[in-house]
Amino acid sequence: MAFDLTGEIAIVTGAGRGIGAAAAQALAASGARVVVSARRPADAQAVASGIAGGRAIAIGCDVADAGAVDALVAETTRRLGPPSILVNNAGVVSPIGRLDTLDPEAFAAAIRITLVGAAFAARAVLPAMVAAGRGRIINLSSGAAHRPLEGWSAYCAAKAGLAMLTRSLQLEYGERGIRAFGFSPGVVDTGMQAEIRASGINPVSRLPRESLAPADEPAAGIVYLCAAASDVRAGQEVDIRDADFRNAAGLPSLAG
Repeated sequence: MAFDLTGEIAIVTGAGRGIGAAAAQALAASGARVVVSARRPADAQAVASGIAGGRAIAIGCDVADAGAVDALVAETTRRLGPPSILVNNAGVVSPIGRLDTLDPEAFAAAIRITLVGAAFAARAVLPAMVAAGRGRIINLSSGAAHRPLEGWSAYCAAKAGLAMLTRSLQLEYGERGIRAFGFSPGVVDTGMQAEIRASGINPVSRLPRESLAPADEPAAGIVYLCAAASDVRAGQEVDIRDADFRNAAGLPSLAG
């Protein structure tokens, strides 16, 4: 199913690999101009260079740095125009372990990247979106936002906070044309999953790799959330495994 995003300008954070990279590619293929952003500029450039038609540029950014996020949005606006789409994909699963074993600074850094960084990015794009009377913010959520998993206290806490940030954005800006979504992409074959498997903690680490979904599936879901057809789901936590969502996004039905 094709969704036409011609004229849209999208920022994808954490886009140097995995779901972020696949989302940047899918958004560009749907007609959007895309800023591929990653903490390591070389990673962002590698993804942007692989997107045909000059529809993508790379801008390095550490989302945990509010000044860097402001600079990302300012540079996007200077080079492409004000962003109309933000995909808050940047996040980390580490540190993994029981709470009493975790380095407190690592715990705080995880919250700052996954939750606070998303808030920084939303804050930076909102003025232009409000001025335009339209915009879409997709926050990458997780089942971990709604149920605890052993060894993932930092990740679960960050994603739970992100779910409330989504609801807050919709409450505060929905009447101004902004649409915010929390999107749970399922268990996807990414570098993060390799880190999870190496930890050996909780059932997710023991899932066989062949059972993991390819990154192009959540990428297609993100494209759908960037289209007007998804407005009925604004403010919600949507799960890629939901049959109605998959049908609306043009994804194949899940077996069983």
